[in-house]
Amino acid sequence: MNNFEKVDAFGQLPQARFGHTITYIAKGKAILFGGATGDTGKYSITGDTFSFDMQTKQWKRVEVQGTAPNPRAAHAAVCVDINQIVIYGGATGGGSLASDDLYLLDLRSSDDIGQWTVVPVVGTTPGRRYGHTLTFTKPFLIAFGGNTGQEAVNDCWCVNVEKSPITWVRLECKSEQPIARVYHSASICINGSANGMVVAFGGRSNDQQALNDAWGLRRHRDGRWDWVKAPYKMDKEQPIGRYQHTTLFVYSMLVVIGGRTGNVGEMLTIDVYDTETSEWSKFNSIQRFRHSSWLVDTSIYVYGGFELDSPNIPTDIISKINLNKLLLPSEPLTNKLAQYQHAQRNVSPQSLSPQMSPASTDTSNSSLNSSLMQKKGVQNNQINTQKQQKPFMQNQVEKPSFKFINQAIVAEETRDNKIPNKKPRLPQSAQDNNIAHLFITTLLQPKTFINIQENAKFLFQAQHIIMLCDQAEAVIREQPMVLRCKAPIKIFGDIHGQYSDLMRFFDLWGSPFVDGKDSDIEAFDYLFLGDFVDRGNHSLETICLLLALKVRYPESIHLIRGNHEDKWINNGFGFSEECAQRLGEDPNDDDSVFARVNRLFEWLPLAAIVEEKIICLHGGIGSQLNYVAEIENLQRPLEVIHEVTTPEQQLVVDILWSDPTDSDQDFGIQPNIIRDPAGTGNIVKFGPDRVINFLIKNSLSLIIRAHECVMDGFERFAGGQLLTIFSATDYCGRHKNAGAVLILKRNLEIVPKLIYPQNLNAHNWIEDEETLKKRPPTPPRWKNQGQRRSYE
Repeated sequence: MNNFEKVDAFGQLPQARFGHTITYIAKGKAILFGGATGDTGKYSITGDTFSFDMQTKQWKRVEVQGTAPNPRAAHAAVCVDINQIVIYGGATGGGSLASDDLYLLDLRSSDDIGQWTVVPVVGTTPGRRYGHTLTFTKPFLIAFGGNTGQEAVNDCWCVNVEKSPITWVRLECKSEQPIARVYHSASICINGSANGMVVAFGGRSNDQQALNDAWGLRRHRDGRWDWVKAPYKMDKEQPIGRYQHTTLFVYSMLVVIGGRTGNVGEMLTIDVYDTETSEWSKFNSIQRFRHSSWLVDTSIYVYGGFELDSPNIPTDIISKINLNKLLLPSEPLTNKLAQYQHAQRNVSPQSLSPQMSPASTDTSNSSLNSSLMQKKGVQNNQINTQKQQKPFMQNQVEKPSFKFINQAIVAEETRDNKIPNKKPRLPQSAQDNNIAHLFITTLLQPKTFINIQENAKFLFQAQHIIMLCDQAEAVIREQPMVLRCKAPIKIFGDIHGQYSDLMRFFDLWGSPFVDGKDSDIEAFDYLFLGDFVDRGNHSLETICLLLALKVRYPESIHLIRGNHEDKWINNGFGFSEECAQRLGEDPNDDDSVFARVNRLFEWLPLAAIVEEKIICLHGGIGSQLNYVAEIENLQRPLEVIHEVTTPEQQLVVDILWSDPTDSDQDFGIQPNIIRDPAGTGNIVKFGPDRVINFLIKNSLSLIIRAHECVMDGFERFAGGQLLTIFSATDYCGRHKNAGAVLILKRNLEIVPKLIYPQNLNAHNWIEDEETLKKRPPTPPRWKNQGQRRSYE
């Protein structure tokens, strides 16, 4: 069985090289930097940068800007955030070493344009060196070993990237330490008892011996660091000492690829160390050294370096190692690989992000002080990196993670029934060029519409709504599939056409526009998590006001798509009937308001990320969503396909329809019987383990989602790492639930603000029992599915 295959590559092919680095980043891209070309008798050191697209197999030279590192080889690189890598050290040829500057490459604005920055560092550095390792275990960047030009060393240095100013600190470990070495490897364990540990393996000692020991570096809760030597079972297989190799972690398995020994031409196996059993296993291997490697799903890719049969001429071959085939002789390792595949369920190579493992499983502080979009800076797809994004270690301020207050704030409302409702102000001119302004001044009247009548006349005509949709869609189409937002921000859950509830929120907790002028929009952004229409009686007022606000404040009002922003759903659950009755139209007509609004819905974003810490979406992560980049890769206009036949269709259903499991004790992927009574398996529930793994992989701290009615208007899950927010009170007139809005302050404190149902006998568009049986409103989580959770 052939475990290896050559990958045919195309495009702007880089020269064959050795001593380079390849760093896997988001969107299925691997970034090549530096190395030496030619043969070992006459070589040239390079400083070029290339990207390799895993889907198209295309190489492309990256256009770089800023202060680029000088050409180098035997340096070290690591991914520190989505589309960001850092580089340190290396040799520049002729016996000279590269400077001790730390360089950041930022590729977030474009895959083909990179911005180099020298990270400002205060104090002593690890100094010049080559053949060292650089790892990132959030929030620590760790450099270990290498050669200073005089000798191999075993010192270990770290930077806490979340503290300002950036300072290298030498780790003074009291425990036994690995001996000095160069050309070793280091990688981060991503599962099991060694999770988050930096594991160094092999290398060459000062007396030129090839080493076969493995050491784990760990940080204790009290801030101490120590080394622990990995135990080997002496009656089992032992690894072969080697250097100029690479290692990768697959789940709890350390995979050692290539390298060379002290014996010229000695063939090496792929050695795999199981950190759970302390046993080594050996498998057939490709023969390569001074190469680079990276992991995508269950395949390891190896590029460049020397082959044993031509040790003086580097290769430009990319080889793929199929782990399913490689590990097949070992049942225990095959089982572990199956567990890894389950955790990485159906992630396509083109949309993977790099593995970035935390020092612990606590993700409450897991987000870097990385680049943040400037407020008002997310209107266009083309983002000016210089003006609107800051590299993860530049101009830092100590920034706290989010904090959830202990008690929600409940509105105190007063009603004077003797005072009649005000009459709404009517639109002055339907032909006014600023149609959005007319909708806002007409509809955004909280005191007037708090008790809006069920049969109230809609104040605009169909052509006005279509004009508004045209303007709103023009704005939405220019914005990305995943929005970037800043705090302070107000986050709303499902509204479902309950316009009076929206007016109550605006009346009690602030409104973006009051009495003809801007109000708290100057201080707050607004984020609405979908399900604007259906169920309630006033979907037209709700969606028209939100679209008008989006047009007026395109960079401060954010709308993402819910499962009811779908013509196949809202055709049967209220919006279609409302358009027919209140506008006197045929919803099946392509020129109807119903059809026009649904065409706009197909352009809505599916997610938003706030302060690079919190991801907000309507439903959840389901079984398919593993990386934010997968959402970014989806193309619009996007029609939701409910009879799923492709992974992409399933991904969309997961984002819009999935729910958390019933409690923090229910793990994995489980059936969602209420939403999927036919048992198709397309709509699922996801456990707290899925939440934690997703946050770790994407360097995030929290998921905020809507989609489910929760009795208190908000609900915590996965130990507080997922919040559900629901803004429609007394959902479908059946649950008497509160509604809530989350206020995310500038200091990232989250404050839930609540309203309770009014004493009104409101009706909904969907009331007959047969229709409700087809897709009933989901029951409140705590009331019907276990004990109510504490918010203390």
